[in-house]
Amino acid sequence: MTKRVTMADVAERAGVSKTAVSLVLNDRPNTRLSEDVADRVRAAAAALDYRPNPAARTLRKGTSQIVGFISDEVTITRYASAMIRGALDAAQQREHTVLIAETGIDRSRRDRAIQTMLDQRPDGLIFALMGARQIDVPEIPADLPVVILNGISSAGHPGVLPAEFCAGSEIAETLVAAGHRRIGLIGTTSLGPVDPRVSATIGDRMAGVGAVLARTGVPVVGVAAGLEWEPQTGHRMTHQLLDGHPDLTALICLNDRLAFGAYQALQERGQRIPDDLSIVSFDDEEIASYLRPQLTTARIPYEQMGREAMAMLLDPAGEGSALRRVAMPVQYRKSVRPLQP
Repeated sequence: MTKRVTMADVAERAGVSKTAVSLVLNDRPNTRLSEDVADRVRAAAAALDYRPNPAARTLRKGTSQIVGFISDEVTITRYASAMIRGALDAAQQREHTVLIAETGIDRSRRDRAIQTMLDQRPDGLIFALMGARQIDVPEIPADLPVVILNGISSAGHPGVLPAEFCAGSEIAETLVAAGHRRIGLIGTTSLGPVDPRVSATIGDRMAGVGAVLARTGVPVVGVAAGLEWEPQTGHRMTHQLLDGHPDLTALICLNDRLAFGAYQALQERGQRIPDDLSIVSFDDEEIASYLRPQLTTARIPYEQMGREAMAMLLDPAGEGSALRRVAMPVQYRKSVRPLQP
């Protein structure tokens, strides 16, 4: 095994004392060391690829510089993995290492992952969820910071969610401002609250849509609901909705996969988007920009959410049980046609 480079090795190469090396590499203020000495120490450390001893650093600083990231399915879900990228970037900026565990919905796996993380004495834990919902955080040390990423906890831990109410409002406003008054909805039958253990965000999304339609006096003409928001469901529900309401001019699909199915159904019916029917959606999955015409949709800001969660964990600034909502920018593309007044 290669011998670990020590502070003494750096001191010998730089021609200074170990104390001087410690002062420079730990950025101690008011050391009275010259810039020349500091430069020599840093150059020696870089040349030797010196890395601080983690155990010693933990004892000295009272921090392990480690964060635990416990995911249900985020790491294996392509379009949500940006949460990990954002968290990793934010941790690196704060000189922290992230340990990642994937547990699915298996509680025993989750509990083992938590214990493994706790054995490393982390500076905090992030619980990351694929589907935004309310969870019960298992018992952990009371002084260990916890942040829920893309969810909330029953105990009111700090958390990060997408700003769904604003996104729903902006999506509905896009159709209303374009002159649409015969609007259908695909995905759910309700514009009201949703059980947070099922979804902590869809209720907000629908409330945003409903608030704009109520304010402007535009009714939802037809609604089609399904439990699985997949292309085949969107395909079936679009046919169902247009069979009953052939005069619709626009559809609000509650995610991009439903919208993809709607595109297929309209093609089968010989109807063109947006000439015959405008479509808007949510999530901004990669497929949204591949559709023709490209789909207008509100983007879930996964990467920024990951950054925000890590920042909340490591730079809490006394925010306590704050819930931070990250804006969902609408990607305006070609799937909406303005109607003639």
